[in-house]
Amino acid sequence: MTTTTLNSLSRASSAYLRSAMHQPIRWHEWGEEAFASAQRENKPMLLDIGAVWCHWCHVMDRESYDDPEIAAIVNEHFIAMKVDRDERPDIDSRYQAAVSAVSGQGGWPLTAFLTPDGKPFYGGTYFPPSDGYGRPSFRRVLLSIANAYKEKNGDVLEQAKMVESSIAQAESFAGHSGRVSASIIAAIQESAFKMFDPQHGGFGQAPKFPHPSALDLLIEQYTLTGDDSLRNLIVTTLEHMANGGVYDQLAGGFHRYSVDERWVVPHFEKMCYDNSELLKNYVHGYQATGAEFFANVARDIIRWMDEWLSDRDRGGFYASQDADISMDDDGDYFTWTLDEARAVLTEEEAQVAALHYDINEVGEMHHNPAKNVLYVRAPIDQIARRMNLNVERVKDLLDSAKRKMYAARLQRQTPYIDKTVYVGWNSMCVSAYLEAAKVLALPDARRFALRSLDRTLAEAWNPHAKNAGEGARSAPTDAQLLHVIAYSDPNAPHRKVAGLLEDYAATTLACLDAYEATADLSYFKFAHAIADAMIVRFFDAVSGGFFDAEPTTDGQSLGVLSTRRKPLQDSPTPAGNPMAAIALLRLHHYTGDAAYRDKAEQTLETFAGIVGQFGIFAASYGIAVAHFLEKPVQVVVISEWEADDAGRALAAAANTLFAFNKTVIRLTPNQAVAANLPPALAATIPNLPELKSGKAFAVLCSGFSCQPPISDAAQLRRAVDFAVKGHPF
Repeated sequence: MTTTTLNSLSRASSAYLRSAMHQPIRWHEWGEEAFASAQRENKPMLLDIGAVWCHWCHVMDRESYDDPEIAAIVNEHFIAMKVDRDERPDIDSRYQAAVSAVSGQGGWPLTAFLTPDGKPFYGGTYFPPSDGYGRPSFRRVLLSIANAYKEKNGDVLEQAKMVESSIAQAESFAGHSGRVSASIIAAIQESAFKMFDPQHGGFGQAPKFPHPSALDLLIEQYTLTGDDSLRNLIVTTLEHMANGGVYDQLAGGFHRYSVDERWVVPHFEKMCYDNSELLKNYVHGYQATGAEFFANVARDIIRWMDEWLSDRDRGGFYASQDADISMDDDGDYFTWTLDEARAVLTEEEAQVAALHYDINEVGEMHHNPAKNVLYVRAPIDQIARRMNLNVERVKDLLDSAKRKMYAARLQRQTPYIDKTVYVGWNSMCVSAYLEAAKVLALPDARRFALRSLDRTLAEAWNPHAKNAGEGARSAPTDAQLLHVIAYSDPNAPHRKVAGLLEDYAATTLACLDAYEATADLSYFKFAHAIADAMIVRFFDAVSGGFFDAEPTTDGQSLGVLSTRRKPLQDSPTPAGNPMAAIALLRLHHYTGDAAYRDKAEQTLETFAGIVGQFGIFAASYGIAVAHFLEKPVQVVVISEWEADDAGRALAAAANTLFAFNKTVIRLTPNQAVAANLPPALAATIPNLPELKSGKAFAVLCSGFSCQPPISDAAQLRRAVDFAVKGHPF
C-alpha cells in the first residue's frame, strides 16, 4: 500500500480491482466516465487487464503501479483503466486480439494503449520497471507513447484504425461455412497425435496445458474404437499429469499449467474451471479404462474443491486460488525444503516422502533452489524394495507423511481465495460434480452440485428482468441470466454484470445434467427457458452461430465492444459456440423440436470450413460434432426407490460406458406416469405395462425409438454397448 488516499477502485466489486484501490494511480473502472474524461482531456488511455490469481499482474502492480514516480507519469499523460478479465471476459477477449495483432503476444497482465475513444494502437503484456526480459522499461514505454500521441497523432490514429480492422477480421468467420462432417473429429485426433508427448504425456512442449476438451474427445473415440494408440495417449497423459507437480500431491486439485514439459513445475494458481473439466477427464478415463487410479484422482479433486472452492453454507463454487503471497514468493506455500519436511516427519516418514516426492537439498524453484515441488518420482513398490520394507508399511508411512505435511502447510499463510461465484464456471463445476457423482456413487457431491445450481437459478436467473445489467445491450426478451452470483469481498458493492453466451450455454447444460440426476422436470424447464433466452440474445439468424455478447442497438458501445465475436476456440474454457450447439442438440433429443437441431446445425456449419486449422484448440467443436452425428442413446431406469438394489445395478450398468450421446435417468413408477418426462420420452414410458410389476427395469431408447424393457443388468450393459458402438462389450 503506497498511499492513504483511496482511488475510485475502492467502489469496485471485483477482487482484482479492489486490490489496486490504494495505488497512487487515478484508476477508473471501465465505463462512460473514463472515456468521457479521455475525450475531454484529449489523452490516450492506459488499459490494464488482469486477474486476482495472476502472478505477473501482481508483480507489475508492485513494481510499477505502486511506484509514485510511475504513477505521476500515468496520471499526467493518460486516463488509466483497470479491468478484471474474469468479471469482463468480453472486454478482455477483444483487447487480447488487438494486442496480439500489434505485438504478436497476449496474456495477463494485458497492457494496452488506446485512443480516447478506446481504439487500441499499441500494447503488450508485462513490462519490467527497467529494461530487461527483452522488453523496454515501463517508464520508457509510457513516455514514448505519450510523446507519440502528442507529436505523431495522425500516425497513432492510423495505427488504431489498422488494429481495429485486424480485430474485426480475426473475429469474423464470414465465408468459412461448410457441411458438418466427422472429418473434423479425425482432424483433431490427428492434431493430437502430432502434438502428443509420448514420454511425458500431454500435447506440445513447455509450457504445457492440459487441454481437457481434447482429452474428453479422445477418450470417447477410444470408447468407440478400442484403438490402443488412443488408450496409450490417454493413460500416459492422465497418469503423468496426476503424478506431476502440476497436481497438488497433498491437497488434491490441479494448478493451471506446467512451465516444463514433464509436468513438474507449475504456475501455482488453481482455477475452478480447470479442475471441473479435469474432473470429468478422470471420471471418463476411469469409465474407459477401469483404472481405479483415475477414480481416486477424481475423488481427490472433489476433496480439494469441497475444502477450498466451495461455499458450503449457500452453495456455489469459488473462482480460484492465488499462486502466491507476494511478488517475491513463487509457490512457497505449495513447495518444500528438505529441512521443512524433516521438521514435521519422523525419520522413516521423511525417508519415504523424500524418495516418493523427490525432496532433495536442491529442488526445482529458481527463486529459492532449496524449494522442492512435490511430484511422484518413485512408486511405492520401488521404495519398499529400496528400504527393505513391505508395501503396506510404505503405504502407511506415506499416508502419515502426507497428513502431517498437509497439516503443517495449513499453518502457512494461505494464498488468496477469490470467492467470486461466476455463473458459467459455477455451472461447469455443477456438471462435473454431477458426472462424478453418477459414475462414482458420490451422493454428497450430487447434493452440493444441486444446491449450487439452485442458488444460480434463484439469484442469477430472472425470467422477467427489465434490464440486463452492466455491460448489456438491449434484446427483445425479458428473461436474463447474470454473469456474477456473488463477489469475493462481502463489503464490496454488488454489480449486475450481464451474462455472456458461455454463462447461458453452461447453465443450460447444468440444468439438463440436473434433470438427468434427479428426474425433477423443473430443471428441464429451466434448461428450456435459458436456452430460449440464449437464442434470442445471442444467435445470429442471418449467418448462423452465436455471438459472445448481446448486439449493440444504441450505438453507444465503448471501445471495441461493438466488434462482434463468435467464440470458437477453447481458451481457456470450452468455447461458447460449441457449448451452445451441444445444449441445443441435447434439448432436441428430449423434445423432438427440430428448431433446436436446426440452430445447432447452422452453428456448426458456420465454422465448418475453417475449424480444421485450429486442431486440438477446437476440441469442444469436435465434441459438438459428435453430439450432432451420433444417435442419442437414452436409458430410463425405473425402480420403486433410488436405493433399490436391482435398480442400482441397472443404473450402474447403464453408466459404465462413457459416450457423449448417452444419458441415464432414474425414475420411480409414479414419476414415470406423472408427467416427469420431456416430450420425446413421455410418448413411450408412461404406457409401459411393466410399470405395474413392482420390479426394477430399464428402457433403452435410441434415435427416438425404444426397445422392450430389460431387467437384467448384464443384458442392459450389452444393449447399451451395442447402441453406442454397434457391438456389445
